[in-house]
Amino acid sequence: MQFKKGMGWKAGYDEKTGHCAAETGGPGAYDLYEIDKETFDRLDPHDDRASRDLIHKGRHLYMDVNDRCGPPYTVVLDSDYKTIAPWANVISSGEVWPDELVDAAVEVFASERQNREQRRKKRAEREAKKGKS
Repeated sequence: MQFKKGMGWKAGYDEKTGHCAAETGGPGAYDLYEIDKETFDRLDPHDDRASRDLIHKGRHLYMDVNDRCGPPYTVVLDSDYKTIAPWANVISSGEVWPDELVDAAVEVFASERQNREQRRKKRAEREAKKGKS
């Protein structure tokens, strides 16, 4: 494993699996993203703003919000986040959104468009399982 770290972010690259991911956080927020190797290579521990901007262009995997603007909540955008980033210090401070709500949010919000394909596939798998029950 290779890691890079800056103020409020950490990224990891697993040479064995080829997975790259990065987490960002601060008071009241935690986010985990899948990034590509090229992005990982460009992350600079001495330029936190540019690095965070690069990270936020990745595919959002997981988020936790506890900002006192309402009750805390957790959104699991890709249930494979533990496989993609087993090293991540994932935070969960509140109610986890149900799959149906996450599916709807991914379809509505342009910022989550990178998750549409995998969410649609997982939804189809869930529906197929229900059909067999």
